[in-house]
Amino acid sequence: MGIPQRFQSRGQTAVAGRETADSTQPSTPSSPPGQNGRNMGADPPRAEVRHSALVRVTHWVITLSFLALVVTGAEIVISHPRFYWGETGNVNTHPLFTLRIPASRGTVPTGYGYVLPDQNGWSRYLHFESAWVAVLTGLVYLAFGFFQGHFRRNLLPTSSDLSPKGLATAIARHLRFRRPSEEEAWSYNVIQRLTYLLVIFVLFPLVIWTGLAMSPGFTSAVPSAVSILGGRQTARTLHFFVSGFLVLFLFVHVFMVFLAGFRSRVGAMITGRPAKGVERT
Repeated sequence: MGIPQRFQSRGQTAVAGRETADSTQPSTPSSPPGQNGRNMGADPPRAEVRHSALVRVTHWVITLSFLALVVTGAEIVISHPRFYWGETGNVNTHPLFTLRIPASRGTVPTGYGYVLPDQNGWSRYLHFESAWVAVLTGLVYLAFGFFQGHFRRNLLPTSSDLSPKGLATAIARHLRFRRPSEEEAWSYNVIQRLTYLLVIFVLFPLVIWTGLAMSPGFTSAVPSAVSILGGRQTARTLHFFVSGFLVLFLFVHVFMVFLAGFRSRVGAMITGRPAKGVERT
């Protein structure tokens, strides 16, 4: 049976159109054989890392060491909750101030009719060991920060950040306790940068210096370490206040982590990458 002329012309036109389209399409190279026809030689895209492995390891080691220092330091303070200024200080001298807490030694006048259990022995030993772990880990972190550019890239604020407008905006956001966006999980704001620089380069060196100034073995080798401060009891008092600022920083830091998203921030410090998605408060 013959095909009507109008359908025959339409069919020829359609075939010609397909041939023209096929000739104009760019040819794609065939992929090498593999599973599901995928290119097995292609490398998968590498995900961006927020915190390097060394930063994560040193962060958690210093965190555990600092918690041990806080607990043992509290036990040491309980043994003699009186603070002095100068070289000497004991129960027969007038204190600069006294913490209104019971002591773990009966010879220390506190006004309480009882004495707490004395844990001064093990607490001093663990305090000393934890301090050296924190110091050595901190030195590794400092070396990495300087030689790998960590401080310059992640902590050093720019001139625009330090402008009055930039500082005012950042402070206002913090005072409103505004939850940061997902994009802000990949960088520190100017308040965080300045705070971390203060903790790393001012508070931690001060707490180490004042701690060493209370050591008779260290001060016998380096007497200027305690003479510059004005005496061993002055070093102890300064050590107490600097430690208090570090504890305050710890509480504010943990609060801001919860505010920004606990799972995302802690996950980034464990795996190196923030968790995807916005958490609900």
